Amino acid sequence: MSSNPPTAEIKPLTFRRYKDGDHKVRRWQDEIFDADHSHKCPTYIQSTPPCQGSCPSGEDIRGYLNIVRGVEKPPAGMPWQEYAWRRLTDANPLPSVMGRVCPAPCESGCNRNQVEDFVGINSVEHFLGEWAIAKQLAFPKPESKSGKKVAVIGGGPAGLSAAYQLARKGHDVTIFDERAELGGMMRYGIPGFRTPRPVLDAEIQRILDLGVTARMNTRIGTDITLEQIRADFDAVFLGMGAQGGRPLPVEGGEAPNVVTATAFLKAFNDGRMQHVGKRVVVVGGGDTSIDVATVARRLGHIENAHESDRPENAIAEGSGFAAHDAALLSRRQGAEVTLTSVFAIEKMQASKHEVEHALAEGIAIRGGMAPVAVVKDGTGRAIALRVARCEAKMAGGRLEIKMVPGTEEDIPADLIVSAIGQAVDFTGLESLDNGRGALAADKNYQVQAKVDGQLRAQDGMFCGGDVIRPHLLTTAIGHGAIAADGIDRFLRAEPLDKRPKVDVHSFDLMRKMVEKGLKVTAIDEPLRGTDSSTGAIHNFDNRSDRYVISHKELFLGHFPYVARNKRTVVTLSAEEALNNFEERLVPLLEAQAQAEAKRCMSCGLCFECDNCVVYCPQTAVFKVKKSQSTTGRYVDTDYNKCIGCHICKDVCPTGYIQMGLGE
Repeated sequence: MSSNPPTAEIKPLTFRRYKDGDHKVRRWQDEIFDADHSHKCPTYIQSTPPCQGSCPSGEDIRGYLNIVRGVEKPPAGMPWQEYAWRRLTDANPLPSVMGRVCPAPCESGCNRNQVEDFVGINSVEHFLGEWAIAKQLAFPKPESKSGKKVAVIGGGPAGLSAAYQLARKGHDVTIFDERAELGGMMRYGIPGFRTPRPVLDAEIQRILDLGVTARMNTRIGTDITLEQIRADFDAVFLGMGAQGGRPLPVEGGEAPNVVTATAFLKAFNDGRMQHVGKRVVVVGGGDTSIDVATVARRLGHIENAHESDRPENAIAEGSGFAAHDAALLSRRQGAEVTLTSVFAIEKMQASKHEVEHALAEGIAIRGGMAPVAVVKDGTGRAIALRVARCEAKMAGGRLEIKMVPGTEEDIPADLIVSAIGQAVDFTGLESLDNGRGALAADKNYQVQAKVDGQLRAQDGMFCGGDVIRPHLLTTAIGHGAIAADGIDRFLRAEPLDKRPKVDVHSFDLMRKMVEKGLKVTAIDEPLRGTDSSTGAIHNFDNRSDRYVISHKELFLGHFPYVARNKRTVVTLSAEEALNNFEERLVPLLEAQAQAEAKRCMSCGLCFECDNCVVYCPQTAVFKVKKSQSTTGRYVDTDYNKCIGCHICKDVCPTGYIQMGLGE
């Protein structure tokens, strides 16, 4: 009796990527061998990269980096530097300033950190800003005027941003500011060796050249009432900033030589303060406290100074303090500067590189120390700051500090500077104070005020920047842009709808098609089966307004290690810092800027690497004809050939290709 040979078990075909119960992510090489089990076909999804998602001003970072690296081409006759600068300044009109001082949350969020190091976004921004100033580039004026008038209260970053965006939309803008010059904290808070005044002046002048009017030395609420402003203008933007410092909330904090950081820096930037005491203690831990400490280190002290020369006299507003004798100043000596923070040094809010520079300049930083009291002499002047060891953490948005008993000590001081926060001056505008020293606003940054005990939107009155919550300069710029959009819709009698979750300027496929001279028709996204569409040549979905792509969706193996092109930073010793007010930051050279931009992984958008074309086993993915090709339209898919193997997705470095069809 014969028997048939055993046969292998025949498994039915399945469209599952994984077997039942199998959910582990395997090596990419292993995935390819099972790739043909999927029935899905590729769709092309544009997403927001994390750099843009974390940029408070909403810059199209990926866009201008792709221009610098040569992936996205400028229109005929326009240098790539100008094209990149114009893309950048769609969101931020102050790139040369912000390229220097922004703490760069975009770099912290950069997916390149998963490979080796972040892309130097700030350094490329700095390069583009300097190039534009050198070439005297101007913003294009609007083609038509709306006939509407908008008052902008405050000439700091929020007010300048709002004025810029509103002027571009054709509205007549007048900036009111209580200071003698525009710039806000960029001029009166940050020292000139970080924001060189010629650079700041050049970028502000560009905004004024759009037809923006400035009325200086005019305070709203005292010189002119808010009611009068609202009567004379169709809309109002409140961006006064928070230029009042918070005093030190400890016993003895009222001593005359205990001053706020904002008062200290304003006195320095006004030229009133020419030296500090021999021993200076700064309380803080953020970038402002670093600015104070480095300024104090540079000013130093003079021996045998007259009692009237004490620094607090120069700091006092309206003091009429006279500059010191040049002979005395030429003999000034270094100051002993100590910075205390409730957080450990590695957890301080200040930028890491600024902390490193401060330490190099001889500034002593004491982390994990909380102020307890100000020690005074018989005349009432502070002679020391009493501190104690502590443990600090943020819990539920609130700072919790736990003191360590028995660890008190006194740090000798001739001047104590409180850099623990800022406050809004509501003099003459008391009705707008939400009770917490700030303005209340809705999602469109329209001012809300209490009416009959309830918060209600104030039609035509918007706000932004530190009047809402003291934060970064780039945050204020973003607020100004969002508020300007709301003001524009208000003036056009359009509804103020909710803003998208991610407020960013992003790549616009339609704009690129127009620039290339391609025919464009109105389309609705997402697009499915669009191989014959003039709007898109493949299945396309723009999710930039709602989705930030993670590094987990990228093919990181595509990117080799490439060292970051770093700007030269002039690091000073303690002796060299004295009386040195020169800029420390040297911009990248053109070749360095291009090389750094090439490190960008273009997360969420094709950068034309050809991986999908090369690795497709069915030749289903192919390049678009050069006459029809542009950024975002580089490859197409023949869905008659596609077998759903998802290899194109696996080898796409940017996550632009997803397996979305066939569900």
